[in-house]
Amino acid sequence: MWGWFPWRRTALRKRVIVNLEDKAFAGVLWAKRGPLLVLKDVTLMQHGAADTPMDGEVLVERSKVDFIQVTGG
Repeated sequence: MWGWFPWRRTALRKRVIVNLEDKAFAGVLWAKRGPLLVLKDVTLMQHGAADTPMDGEVLVERSKVDFIQVTGG
């Protein structure tokens, strides 16, 4: 199920920062659905701009992810 994610269960349902090339999403890593990561309670973070709370779930393509930081419980 999480073959590419060597620490798979460590991050599931925890607060993470998903870093992309030009932005990052801070939220709860809720699930992996095929090529997508599902995040809840998300804030968009962009360099030089104020953090923006996001409504609903945010879907991120795994192939676009540079790295993921686990930030807490």
